[in-house]
Amino acid sequence: MTSVASAPQNTAHLGWFSKSEAWLDSKGKGAWIAAMVLGFIFFWPVGLALLFYMIWSKRMFSKHRSCGKSRRRMHVMASSGNTAFDAYRDETIRRLEDEQANFEGFLERLREAKDKSEFDQFMDERAKKAAQERESETADA
Repeated sequence: MTSVASAPQNTAHLGWFSKSEAWLDSKGKGAWIAAMVLGFIFFWPVGLALLFYMIWSKRMFSKHRSCGKSRRRMHVMASSGNTAFDAYRDETIRRLEDEQANFEGFLERLREAKDKSEFDQFMDERAKKAAQERESETADA
């Protein structure tokens, strides 16, 4: 597997956790595994936390050297030497990113509408149940 050289990222605005994550990402999956093993050796909860984080973020089972989008973006943004193609590619990428953002917004609105309808249904059922309980209490009295 060939490694892709990437320009150093500006990590001045990131916290210690994000800087550590970026550093481990730049070193590849082996660095994540080494950090996890060292975590288990020195203090097992750290190793366990790293293992869960690697599984949750899909770093453990990725086929690429790095899971980060920045490495792919750096490779895609490299100039091909053809300015017309570069302009077309940049415009297409921008358009696709806009479409992705719009679609993610649509999905979020859809989830919110579904959540609201489920909550409204829950509240209606709760109100009906409370009304039935009051009716049964007044009928028994």
